[in-house]
Amino acid sequence: MNATGPRVLLADIGGTNARFALADTRAAMPLVVESVREFAVADFPSLGDAARHYLDTIEPTPLDDGGIRSGVFAVAGRVEGDQARITNHPWVISRSRTQTALGFEDLHLINDFAAQAMAILLLEGDALVPIGGATAKPVRAGADRTYAVLGPGTGLGVGALIIRDGRAYPLETEGGHVSFPPGTPEEIEILERLSAQFGRVSNERLICGPGLVNIHRALSEIAGEDPGPMRPADITERAAQGDVRSMRTIDVFCAVFGAISGDLVLTTGAWDGVYLTGGLVPKMLNALQHSGFRQRFEHKGRFSSNMAAVPTLAVVHPHPGLLGAAALALQYGNEHAASH
Repeated sequence: MNATGPRVLLADIGGTNARFALADTRAAMPLVVESVREFAVADFPSLGDAARHYLDTIEPTPLDDGGIRSGVFAVAGRVEGDQARITNHPWVISRSRTQTALGFEDLHLINDFAAQAMAILLLEGDALVPIGGATAKPVRAGADRTYAVLGPGTGLGVGALIIRDGRAYPLETEGGHVSFPPGTPEEIEILERLSAQFGRVSNERLICGPGLVNIHRALSEIAGEDPGPMRPADITERAAQGDVRSMRTIDVFCAVFGAISGDLVLTTGAWDGVYLTGGLVPKMLNALQHSGFRQRFEHKGRFSSNMAAVPTLAVVHPHPGLLGAAALALQYGNEHAASH
């Protein structure tokens, strides 16, 4: 990939913000943290324009003399062939047109959860916080590994990372849209309330920012009350102040999050660990550590003893999407070098 030098342009594109950075593919930790910049996507007519603005404004980085001729762009939408459509934003991204506009020799367009999964290869130290007592298995052990990754934010992203014969394969899924499986009488009542509102109820209806509001409203309706309009931040703030229903909402959120995380292990065979990412995880770290998350994660009948050995790790790195794009840039660069 990197015939002209080791620098690669990285992007992590969401519905609101576009984050850019450089990768140095000569480094074991390729993300150049001081190069990270963030822009509002609404300020640019296209991804190519936003990327060109970044390249025009970034301070020169003396990594090499070859210039930047390749990119790895992670986008919050499904990538189909040459195109990707950003969820919650009118950009329609063409890989080939963007590559031409930037004058690149190579441009890889990937789903944002492919990047989140690839970030597992580079996450270490204080970027990870264990939830529960299971010991994490080292990623760089040369052995085959299977990891799951979940990310509640505006929605619920779900993926996996499969490592076989020294190569990492990110698995993109729409697992956030599988049907919600209630595990307690209270959750059955919540499902009934949400089903009346939405019809089919997916895990994403509960495990994301708006999901906090859905759970709180369902609990309020069960109690015969109308909470009025609410935002996710209102619930977390009230829970911190001791509001009983908001605290219960957080408890239910964490328990359901744990249950579906455990289900993902059973579904994908991710016995080597689960990585919890997304915008809500760092904000709810204390709640996850002191809730029923881990109990429900392990509570899988005849497989409960197996589940007790599977680590769950909260990702608190500030830029996991860019980190995963950097991991892919490193892998592409290594493959290019090996082929020459």
